[in-house]
Amino acid sequence: MQTERTARRAQSEVSRAEAERRIRELGPWFHNMELAGVMTAPEHFLGDYPRVKFAGFAHAIPDDLTGRSVLDVGCNAGFYSFEMKRRGASRVVGIDSDDRYLAQARLAADLTGLDVEFQKRSVYEVGAIGERFDLVIFMGVLYHLRHPLLALDLLHEHVVGDLLLFQSLQRGSDQVKDLEEDYPFVEREIFDDPGYPKMHFVERKYSQDPTNWWIPNRACVEAMLRSTGFTIVGHPEPEVYVCRKGRRARESGEWVVHRSVRVPEHTSEDGSQGGAA
Repeated sequence: MQTERTARRAQSEVSRAEAERRIRELGPWFHNMELAGVMTAPEHFLGDYPRVKFAGFAHAIPDDLTGRSVLDVGCNAGFYSFEMKRRGASRVVGIDSDDRYLAQARLAADLTGLDVEFQKRSVYEVGAIGERFDLVIFMGVLYHLRHPLLALDLLHEHVVGDLLLFQSLQRGSDQVKDLEEDYPFVEREIFDDPGYPKMHFVERKYSQDPTNWWIPNRACVEAMLRSTGFTIVGHPEPEVYVCRKGRRARESGEWVVHRSVRVPEHTSEDGSQGGAA
């Protein structure tokens, strides 16, 4: 594993003043990280983000990723990419379509000494990467996309080898209704049920952000994951899901889970503690 000793050595080679200058030149930052003794986003409106978010589901990811490959889709400044490298992942690739975020991520890699590769690429271009990863991180991206279901399809088809770590902003009810396989054309009331899957469309802005396009409720998130071939094996935090890649059985139209890497114990969908085989 790349240790904190490696990171400290890299940081010691850059003065705090020089690091602060380079960090401020690339601001503002959305990921708050400590680089060479400088916090990148100390006044973040969500606090010490995303570290405070990560604390709620860090246990759901294997502590030891030695020999595993990781793809971080929509990596921003690379917080999760670096955390996976610290867990020993042999290969970590972060992709983003924003030049400033990528510049921030590359600076962070330089200051920490962590070997992470960053590429300019959108989620719609993952097929061009040409490889599958043991773990794909897809957090904080879905609701920024005009074509969210397509994005999940492309991840399943091209880059997810086994595990998907997924997160999306959710709004609306957190109820999940047990739906029938089909409903007659005249049925209308089911669509007003709080537990029916719904995706809220943002025509202009939400939270002063024009890139927020679609915001699902919980039932919609889970239905989208299933429909694109992922089996939910963990729900460690309200917006976060650990999924295994499945394949579609053509005979029945149902998804069959593919298993190759064991998931550590974590909170499952029903709130119980247990690991996935």
